[in-house]
Amino acid sequence: MEAEGSIFETSEMVANFLASTNLLLDSWRLCNQANSPASGPFLVQHNGPVGLVAFSGMHDLGLGSGSYMNDMVALQDGENGGLFSGLGRYDQDEAPVMVHVGLLQLFLVIYGCPSFQAQMKSLLEKSKSIILTGHSIGGAIASLTALWLLSYIQTIPSPPQILCITFGSPLLGNKSLLKSLLRQRWAGNFCHVVLKHDIIPRLLFAPLAPINTQLHCLLKLIQLSITSQSEQLPFNVTDEIKDQLFRFVLAYTEAVAKESAENMEIPAGLYWPFGNYLFYSEEGTVCVDNADAVVKLLYLMLAMGNSGSCCEDHLKYGDCVERMSFQFLMRRGFIHEDVPASSYDAGLKLAVESSGLASQESVSRQAEDSLKMVKQTGLTPSLNSARLAIALAKITPHRAQIEWYKASCDESENQMGYYDSFKRRASKRDYQVNLFRIKLASFWDNVINKIDNNELPHDFHKRRKWVNASHFYQLLVEPLDIAEYYRSGEHLKKGHYLRNGRERRHELFSKWWREKNNAVEEESKRSKLASLTQDSRFWAHVEEARELLEKIRQEKNSSNVAQLLQGIDEFEGYAKKLIGNKEVSSDVLAKNSSYSMWVEEVRELRLQMQQFPQLPSFVDAEMVPRQ
Repeated sequence: MEAEGSIFETSEMVANFLASTNLLLDSWRLCNQANSPASGPFLVQHNGPVGLVAFSGMHDLGLGSGSYMNDMVALQDGENGGLFSGLGRYDQDEAPVMVHVGLLQLFLVIYGCPSFQAQMKSLLEKSKSIILTGHSIGGAIASLTALWLLSYIQTIPSPPQILCITFGSPLLGNKSLLKSLLRQRWAGNFCHVVLKHDIIPRLLFAPLAPINTQLHCLLKLIQLSITSQSEQLPFNVTDEIKDQLFRFVLAYTEAVAKESAENMEIPAGLYWPFGNYLFYSEEGTVCVDNADAVVKLLYLMLAMGNSGSCCEDHLKYGDCVERMSFQFLMRRGFIHEDVPASSYDAGLKLAVESSGLASQESVSRQAEDSLKMVKQTGLTPSLNSARLAIALAKITPHRAQIEWYKASCDESENQMGYYDSFKRRASKRDYQVNLFRIKLASFWDNVINKIDNNELPHDFHKRRKWVNASHFYQLLVEPLDIAEYYRSGEHLKKGHYLRNGRERRHELFSKWWREKNNAVEEESKRSKLASLTQDSRFWAHVEEARELLEKIRQEKNSSNVAQLLQGIDEFEGYAKKLIGNKEVSSDVLAKNSSYSMWVEEVRELRLQMQQFPQLPSFVDAEMVPRQ
């Protein structure tokens, strides 16, 4: 069972939720304990139905490969890829999901600890919600743990809600990670708290090899400052080293912000933010979930700082967390006396002031442009859903035309049925149906695109209206998609449909339907044939079985024939079960359908193979009930 989509689909929801709870305070207190010298790599705390897990930020990533260099590794490669299976596949044209290799290694070490496994199992069994948190490097480990948990809980009943809160965390992965999280509706499960000038969340925008020495000194100073019991540190960093580090990171952060603003393609190896960012300044707090806006604000806020504040801010989270709950866009007055005319402009001005960027007009204007990205350019999710319902009603006549076409094919004197009539199409009517098929596909692809872009409500894919509509569309139209795939010879170029040609919309709609049926009782056995074959992939299996039959005819090696016959037997069993349960439509059993013709050819082959006892023989069984 898939985990419920995140209830936090907008930055406003996250801000309001955190402002109304003690989660920020509780999370930071446990982070502070986890960072103490006496603590291990993680701490677990049970607060009634809520479980908290804090990860220590006191890790040394070392130098060279696996350090804070721009070293990335594909998250789903190798033996550990299964831990993050919920992130799903990516398109062939899309770069793989990649994360910092050193941070991933730290997570895997913790994940491999028996103590960690035991305590996480206990949390999953007893908690309704699990909060994962961490400061600095600990925040990145918390994010990886959240990714693992979000993948894992898809396989268990009644999963807990997962929320990850980080403080001053470095970036973790590339833009493909963000895209994958948006597709899975998981971006809202992450909230990254960032102080105005903290340099650590910006570090991985830069190629750090040229300043590796300076960075090593800074990280050592930060860790000593966190763990030291006295104000006098045995180690310090010169102003020159801080200044070199600040200017270097600022330059690259500016370059990334400029590329993002100009809509340039972000390289696959560049680190990118994901989830919600809760920016804190002395003037207030603002929450942003648009990645491009986050990048711009990361640059503008850092540019307002200096070499001293960029290091000091990383150590100030404890002092600032207590004030955050009162500063979520709640500033009472305006810096300027003129009050904006609209509530939107007022909110925008409040957000700019809360970010601490209102003091300079040029910077304030850039910040305002960035925050406008936060406001969706289209409609709200609920209005988008309502508009889609209207569009669905308008597209329904196309579906009705295809239903009429199927009925006429089933009654046709040629007795080929729906699938084969469309596959062998020659009439004008057949080509009109193909246009309807294409228009319906365009509509449903648009629905999926809106889901991917967080433009629809978080539970859209669980609403009965849309689950039922997508399922009916799939049962009706996927046979035509399969027919077109084999008619056009795509299987000769790409391979069989199920492995190489099935559209993503059909995969998603199957998933939605399975999840719906997991929560309801099984339907009673049918008394007559279904109006539509209940496995929309049926004809793809028929095409593969036809190819197996052709290979048997051409194969001379008896061991190879035996393997091919096994495939035939498996398909026979699958088809016989569907037919016995009356889960197929009458077009499957039409006299001249591909399936009926295949059955007759198999029977003939059985008779021929009786002459060769040295070869395995078919089980003599009827697959189609006699009428």
